[in-house]
Amino acid sequence: MSCGESCCVSITQCFFDYSTQKVLVIRNNLVGTLNRLCQALVIAYIIGYVCVLKKGYQDTDTVISSVTTKVKGIALTNTSDLGLRIWDVADYVIPPQVASRRTETKEENSFFVLTNLNITPNQTQSRCAQNPGPGSMCSSDQDCKRGVRDSRQNGVLTGRCIHFSKSEKTCEVFTWCPLEKEGNPPDPPLLADAENFTVLIKNSIRYPKFSFNKRNILPHVNNSYLSQCVFNRVTDPDCPIFRLRDIAAEAGEDFQTMAVHGGVMGVQIRWDCNLDMAESCCVPAYTFRRLDNKDPENNVTPGFNIRFAKYYKNEVGKESRTLIKGYGIRFEIMVFGKAGKFNIVPTLLNIGAGLGLLGLVKVLCDWFVMKCMKNKQQYIKMKYEYVGDFGQVSLCSLFTYTYSLIY
Repeated sequence: MSCGESCCVSITQCFFDYSTQKVLVIRNNLVGTLNRLCQALVIAYIIGYVCVLKKGYQDTDTVISSVTTKVKGIALTNTSDLGLRIWDVADYVIPPQVASRRTETKEENSFFVLTNLNITPNQTQSRCAQNPGPGSMCSSDQDCKRGVRDSRQNGVLTGRCIHFSKSEKTCEVFTWCPLEKEGNPPDPPLLADAENFTVLIKNSIRYPKFSFNKRNILPHVNNSYLSQCVFNRVTDPDCPIFRLRDIAAEAGEDFQTMAVHGGVMGVQIRWDCNLDMAESCCVPAYTFRRLDNKDPENNVTPGFNIRFAKYYKNEVGKESRTLIKGYGIRFEIMVFGKAGKFNIVPTLLNIGAGLGLLGLVKVLCDWFVMKCMKNKQQYIKMKYEYVGDFGQVSLCSLFTYTYSLIY
């Protein structure tokens, strides 16, 4: 037989050969128990954690959301500055709501409800003495530089030093006079009735990957139901109308205490939906928490307040205004969510990754036998064979070795 024919025969034989790894069966209760225990842990991880708890068989998508709010309620006050007065939605929701039968706020995902206020009535643009302070006290006109505009002061200096009181002199300014009244807000709050105001939260969500849409006004909710329901976690969890006092209580806060200086309250809506189940199982979960700082040891500028004014003109056309420093609660509505639906690709990927961990079981058992067993030398001798000199390597041997590396 020629050399060429011999090579062809060798290659043909190698092609139809089958090689397998050498398997050693160790009959040892300790090693066997370790092996089965590790395998059980890996399988429990795959089935319990990956598939059941984390739903590794599902493809997921994050929520896209839109929110609108409608506040309703009436408050009655009687003060020396304003007299007897009714406050409705146009007065206590800042910024004002869009005029309609059921109004909606302009701010995206938030609204501000006035709960307390300091009022400075009948202000006109004129000249008056500044309030006493480190930057406003003076002894002569030379201490008041004309035309200076300090953002921390009330207006533009006129260059005159005048009496604020019999014992105090301050620089004169051109501004809205009389200046804003200073002092703490009233306690109890003027708009204490705000605790009974209600807000309708309309939340629409979408999971674009699954073409799934839903809103928090569920299919069984109708106009008759909405006209009388108020959210209660136990008795009425599907109602999208919330009483402000209940929101504060759910967050562990007292509304009347919070209403004095104001604050920021978070309304969290979570949509976690398993789309392998019926659509009716996908419902919102509401949670509430206070967002601003109320640490008693760090109480500089507590709460939340804004300033706004109501303008008037008298018979001769002179403009005046009522300045209001309003304290209130800002409600931030935050929507979170994730949806999942069965998909073969993540299923195979997660199961494959989990089964790959079974290979670590053999590595762990081999290490245990070679390091901790009494007859570890015998195991090493039977598992590994050492050859000192390969000599000439035939084409068939080379092909077989390459084939075993690949497979």
